[in-house]
Amino acid sequence: MSGPNGEPHVPLGGAGGRDDDDGGDEDGDSFGEAEYAAINSMLDEINSCLDHLEEKNDYLHACLKELLESNRQARLEFQQQSEQQSMEADVQGSQPPG
Repeated sequence: MSGPNGEPHVPLGGAGGRDDDDGGDEDGDSFGEAEYAAINSMLDEINSCLDHLEEKNDYLHACLKELLESNRQARLEFQQQSEQQSMEADVQGSQPPG
């Protein structure tokens, strides 16, 4: 029985049903439908895992950008408060005691 590409069906078992002593398949690269299906399934699983990692990476990147912006805003507010307190101290220090 041949596969969809005209390749012969090789049963699972690694050697494809040939004996190592008979010198039958010289290149040693005969894969059957089951092997191709297993490889394809593994590649699909790897692709799915990579997609999941990419989604997590995008989420973390967005969170870090948000955190960075929040820290920038907090730093600006702190600088403004510090400058305001410094000006108030200067104004109080320059007034004569009453």
